Amino acid sequence: MRWTAEPSDIEKAQPIKASSKSTSIANKAPHKTVLVCFSHLRWRFVYQRPQHLMSRFATTYHVLFFEEAVFTDIDMPWLEKRLEDNLHVLVPHLPETYQGAIAVDAQRNLLDEYLAEIAASDIISWYYTPMSLPYSDHLRPRLTVYDCMDELSAFRGAPPSLVEQERRLIERADLIFTGGISLFEAKRQLHDNVHPFPSSVDIAHFGAARKPQPEPEDQASLPRPRLGFFGVIDERLDIALLEKAATQRPEWQFILIGPVVKIDPDTLPKLPNIHYLGPKSYAELPQYLASWDVALMPFALNEATRFISPTKTPEYLAGGRLVVSTPIADVIRTYGDSGVVKIAKTPEEFIRAIEESLKELPHHERVWQLADAALSDMSWDTTWKLMEEQMRCAV
Repeated sequence: MRWTAEPSDIEKAQPIKASSKSTSIANKAPHKTVLVCFSHLRWRFVYQRPQHLMSRFATTYHVLFFEEAVFTDIDMPWLEKRLEDNLHVLVPHLPETYQGAIAVDAQRNLLDEYLAEIAASDIISWYYTPMSLPYSDHLRPRLTVYDCMDELSAFRGAPPSLVEQERRLIERADLIFTGGISLFEAKRQLHDNVHPFPSSVDIAHFGAARKPQPEPEDQASLPRPRLGFFGVIDERLDIALLEKAATQRPEWQFILIGPVVKIDPDTLPKLPNIHYLGPKSYAELPQYLASWDVALMPFALNEATRFISPTKTPEYLAGGRLVVSTPIADVIRTYGDSGVVKIAKTPEEFIRAIEESLKELPHHERVWQLADAALSDMSWDTTWKLMEEQMRCAV
């Protein structure tokens, strides 16, 4: 079970022991419900839905963020334990030789040993990946939640067994959340307690981009106009569209921020006006966004993007930027009539939409008003509280 949706520097980590601080907090578990979150996304990867939600749930529950296993040249399995954002990140490290049932048993044993160590008795199981089910299906939680943020089976490299494991998880789940309306429409046919919770936004965090910010060194020398994208660079990116737009408008600077995942970096277009700045921390993103003229979402139209509800849409808008996006269903449904998100399918339409957006730059106050209207009542705090309400009703 080595399918992980992203690479991580954690694979280079050395075995460490839990700190005394970590142990003392862990010993408080009997006084709180233990929420075990099984995730295919690394905590230290791009800060997104799991991090936003679990850091908030950690104020109510004793949260364990259980990541997929890391396979290394070691002799015996061990469990890495880290304290981050008031929750525990747990990472199984397994020998390379462990395959199939042996790997499943090892992860189950590491999980059970840790739950016994903290004397966990009242448990909620929260799944982002069905592939965690084989080593956790023996647990008897009082509530099982499946937060389906993406249609993982459509992603490149997804294991053949994922569809079957998701079927099993849906059967076991008491409650299913979805990351968008399109996913909700698909999953509600399979379960009678499904609720849509589209991607939300930390408005205060990204709203900082509406004020002058210190220029990051790797962006400061780039001329304008600057057209930016931040997020994972993978098979969901329309490389051909990006290359054609950059070729036809060599005076425009296309800035891409984020890790390259599951695709060969050599396949990305190499042009003087396309700049790959690599991954940045969540804290740094408003500094980059602040000096972009237009924010981009050049997604390909394929199976991997059929159900997505991009978090970056409200993040761009909170930063006061006009957005140009390809016709993603949930983007059109949620923001198509907002006046601040332009939809374009072909390279020619994409270029034209950017040109129209650039003409609106002098009218930033109007843009901000429309963006604020589109984001009204939207926040991760609200999403978290509404999810907790559904969880109480499901018990």
